[in-house]
Formats: sequence, structure tokens, C-alpha cells
Amino acid sequence: MSEKWPNPVRGRILVVDDQKNMRTTTGLLLRQAGHEVQEAASGEEALRLLEGSNFDLLLTDLRMEPMSGTELLARALQIQPGLQVIVMTAFGSIDSAVEAMRLGATDYLSKPFKNGELEVRVAKALENRALRRQLDALAGAFREKFGLGNIVGSSAPMREVIGRILRVAPTDATVLITGESGTGKELVARAIHAASRRAHMPFVPVNCAAIAPSLLESELFGHAKGAFTGAVRARQGLYEEADGGTLFLDEIGETDTSFQAKLLRALQEQEIRRVGESRPIHVNVRVVAATNQDLRQAIAERRFREDLYYRLNVMSIRLPPLRERMADVPLLAQHFLDEFNREHRMEKFFADSAIEKLLSYDYPGNVRELRNLVQQAALLSQSDRIEGDDFDLPSSAASRVPRPVEPDEGPRRLADVVDDAERGAIRAALERHRGDVTAAARELGISPTTLWRKRKRLEIL
Repeated sequence: MSEKWPNPVRGRILVVDDQKNMRTTTGLLLRQAGHEVQEAASGEEALRLLEGSNFDLLLTDLRMEPMSGTELLARALQIQPGLQVIVMTAFGSIDSAVEAMRLGATDYLSKPFKNGELEVRVAKALENRALRRQLDALAGAFREKFGLGNIVGSSAPMREVIGRILRVAPTDATVLITGESGTGKELVARAIHAASRRAHMPFVPVNCAAIAPSLLESELFGHAKGAFTGAVRARQGLYEEADGGTLFLDEIGETDTSFQAKLLRALQEQEIRRVGESRPIHVNVRVVAATNQDLRQAIAERRFREDLYYRLNVMSIRLPPLRERMADVPLLAQHFLDEFNREHRMEKFFADSAIEKLLSYDYPGNVRELRNLVQQAALLSQSDRIEGDDFDLPSSAASRVPRPVEPDEGPRRLADVVDDAERGAIRAALERHRGDVTAAARELGISPTTLWRKRKRLEIL
């Protein structure tokens, strides 16, 4: 029997049916195909098994007593949110199966079903499970590399930034990030994506200033074959590549008003047109934009469309320059030194004079400049101990008095800052939905079970 199955993916399957003959026969077929199978005669027994062990697929009858298959489905997905579920229903009860699909079931089978039909449906569900695991692994790697844990800072301005990221990330709202060059605008955009429901989908960055204005529309929206000289084949644009995920438009203030009009339409209609085509293409993209310009001034000078500004600025995040958050300089410097040590397998460390020297400078290049200075000093130092003299700062900085580091509050771990912001976001969502946990969890982009665990950990009543 196993050689007949159309897909080599094998999994752990839980079969639930209160009819013993049906349950035993289905389990036998699945075992012959090489799957690991456990059986349960009721929804209550199935829940006990789900709480004690992980499964790839739940195959359950809908008409059971006292717990129906529909109730089992809902509770099973709370315990194991990634579980694939196929419901079995008697012929003529398709309405029940459709309702189960609405509640999260992957597929359904009408009884009596043929062995081949069972094989195909199970293989498809297990393929989906394997693909989901791959996507989750990629999303996990993205979160580890670009998540909130990589935004270093405990100053009051950075706590405000982290709080805004946590509030906006679970939504699909467009975000406008402003700040001087080198403040880390792309890192914030990636953190928003990593904390969103779209984390397993593409994050596509576009530096609008690096693309010639005449080519920007084609790069972003794609083009048809023969649309212009050199267009020898049709090409998908970056907007389509980001479908389902996040499109990051850096230096949006550098675009011309003609392109801005087309971008506004894409945002409003959720559809694009390739250059040289009239057929619209529907896209599901979240846009995060960034600029180091004063867009209100650009609007006054007619260099930027006011309607596009308000469409992008649903949520704004201002990244403060490093000179406004000097308390973060020691934390950032140590973070960059740790990166250097890992990369070069060294054990360099800062002397007190090094930190004093770093606090004496204004950093016109912001965080990017600090990173370069730390790397240079680590390379120039004669020993593992990095002294103040190892930093090659402009001569005017040497005579400055080190800046105070916000004496109003002591240093805080980033984990504590994140917890405070997350606690505020959860409380606000619960208040908006008058304590409705399911609705609040939906807004935050997490399951009710995850919300319950977070409330317990953060001591939210």
C-alpha cells in the first residue's frame, strides 16, 4: 500500500472517530502508508493526547458526542496552532464541513471515502505542514536576525520607538519612519516585519534614491515585453515580489511627483499595472516608507504629494539622532564590539577612557558612524584593551566635555523595555475590545492561547 501514496512526506497523525470500525480501518490504512498513528474514541481523549504530544495532522469525524468534531477542531488549534486538520463528515452534510473550514480546518472528506481519496488529502495536508515548518523556520531566522532584540537602547526616546513598533507591527497599517541618515530606519522596518503576521512572507527593501527616476516605475511595478527599448521580456516588479509581505521604500522623499501618483493608486486600490499593460494585478502588500527629509517642507515646495504623505503616515516613527540619546552610546558600542569579537574570534574590551571618549562626540553620522568607529578602534588597538586614544575622532571632539547620560533613570535591559511595551499593547487591545480575549488576540496577530500565556508571564489581570 505504501508505494501507492503520491507523496513521501510522513507524519504523526491522530485519528478521532467514535465509530470503532471506521477509526480502526482508517488508522490501519495510514500505518500501512508509513505514518505514525494514534487513535481516540472521543474529543476528550483526543485533547488529552494533543496536550501531551505534538501531531502533524488531526483527522476527525464531525458528528460525535458529547464533544463534536467542530468543538474539537477549535480547541485543538488553540493547543497546537500549526496543526493540519481534515474533518470527516457524512455525505450530504457539506454545510458542516464548510463551517469547519471557516474555523481553520485544512480539508474535508465525505463518508464513505475511497482509499485513494484519503491518500491524496493526507499527502496534501502533510505537504502543507512541511511547507509551513520551513516558512516558520525562515521567519524565526528573520526574527532572530532583525527582531526587536537587535534594536539596542534603553533611553527614553528608544523606549518610545519600541513601544510604537509593538503597537503597529500586528496591524497592516502603513508606517512612515523618519530620521537622519544612519539612525537605523531599515532596522526598524525589518523589526516591524519580523513582529508582524507577515514575518514568514517576503521583506523587500527598495532604495528609491539609488534607482534612476525613469526606471523606478518599471523596477517597482514591472513591465510588459516591448514596453520600452530593451524590454525583451516581461518582468515582475518588486511590488509583486513583496506580495503577502512587506515592501520597504527607503528615501521615499527622493521620488518625483509622477511616480508618487502611481504609488498612491497602488496603496489605495491594492493593485498595480505593469508598464505597458492595462490589466491590473491585485497585490496584498504592507508598505513601510522611510525618509531623512522634512516631507512637510517638501509638500510646501510641491516636491511631495500631500495625499501620499497622509496615506503613508498612518503611523509615524521618528528615530532620534544619536546625540539625543547619548545614554545608549555605551550599550551600542558594546553591541558592536561583541559583533566584532564574534566575527574575528577575539576578546577585545573597552577601558573607561574609551567610553569617556565615545561620550565626547556628537556623531553626525549617527549609529552607522559609531559602528565604524568601534570597528576601527578594535583593529587599531595594540592589545585586547581598547583605550580612548585608539579612537580616531575629529580633533574638535577631543576638547568637548562628555555628555551626561540621562540621570533621570538607571540603565534597563532591553528585555524589560520590550516587556513594558508589550504589556501596554496587550492592555490597550483588551480595553478596546472590552475584555474579549479572542478579538484582542486577533488584533494583535496571535492566538488566544499565546495571549493567555503572555498575560500570565507579564502579570496582566
